[in-house]
Amino acid sequence: MPERQIVACGGFLLGSALQDYVLDLARGRRALYVPTANMENPHNVLTFYERLRGRAAADHLLFNPYPPDDLRGFTLSFDAIFVAGGNTANMLAVWRVHGFDQILREAWEAGVVLAGSSAGMICWFEAGVTDSFGPQLEGMSDGLGFLRGSACPHYDGEALRRPRYRELVDNGFPPGYAADDGAALHFVDSDLREVLSVREAATAYSVEPGTETPLEARAL
Repeated sequence: MPERQIVACGGFLLGSALQDYVLDLARGRRALYVPTANMENPHNVLTFYERLRGRAAADHLLFNPYPPDDLRGFTLSFDAIFVAGGNTANMLAVWRVHGFDQILREAWEAGVVLAGSSAGMICWFEAGVTDSFGPQLEGMSDGLGFLRGSACPHYDGEALRRPRYRELVDNGFPPGYAADDGAALHFVDSDLREVLSVREAATAYSVEPGTETPLEARAL
């Protein structure tokens, strides 16, 4: 059985050493970019191609006006899938309409490396802290559930993230992991293998009611 791998980044995945870390985990060099969360912004798509030039064979997936006829076959032809940041709730709704949530699970179970920042971090967990519904930040409990518990990106990058996540967890929200910008959590078969960092002092945290525990990060 292939290892099921997810690299969940708090922020700043593309263009950093974390990007190459993901590519090195993959069995090949075909990489797919899924920009659903940022409304399929063409500038971000172009940036993905620029970041991966000379490093991987890049392609992207759009759902507007409709996805490819063979969405499953297209998706499973890649070795790594990068999910963009943006509106997590909207992204998940679009994916579920087209059955892409189930295709992603199949890809994960087949050994395709899944990765992303912000919305691309939250989506793999059962729950997460999101600004999908407004800047006040809310708990969302209908993630894909590939990983147990909850997630919070941008832990040191946005002033409201840490206190809001701590408040939610203290009041019954599923405990989980937070990641600073420039930090990522590498999960293998749903278990945390290691924390990576590309920015000085950036790390991840295990967050439970009443406490948060910094996790040792390996600098890339």
